[in-house]
Amino acid sequence: MKKLQRINYPQLGEVKAPYVHAVKHHDTLYVSGLTAFGTPAQREGIAAQAEAIFYQLKQITAVENITFDALIKVTIFVTSLNELTALREVLFSYFGQHLPASSLVQVNGLFSPDLNIEIEAVFATA
Repeated sequence: MKKLQRINYPQLGEVKAPYVHAVKHHDTLYVSGLTAFGTPAQREGIAAQAEAIFYQLKQITAVENITFDALIKVTIFVTSLNELTALREVLFSYFGQHLPASSLVQVNGLFSPDLNIEIEAVFATA
């Protein structure tokens, strides 16, 4: 394997911007920010959008043959902290006992006004 590999996952759809879905460097996978854009959850609340994002992350972990136990770090961007309890429920359902390092940042907005959350992730791949 190359030391640095740029990856687009067909399961996530075509990237139409100047980035890739993920970059693998040695045994670490850096996943670009994912949103619910283009999914049925796009116009729903933060919990539904988070579920749509984790569905995408599950697609990536399946291809990479890893699980959420390998999740090292997440950075979560939200447009409001009003639905934090609902978001935490979704996060605990995926993280279980394997809690990653985490940052939660409130932002003024994301690239579409329908979006309430964006999540970046870093996984160990070995």
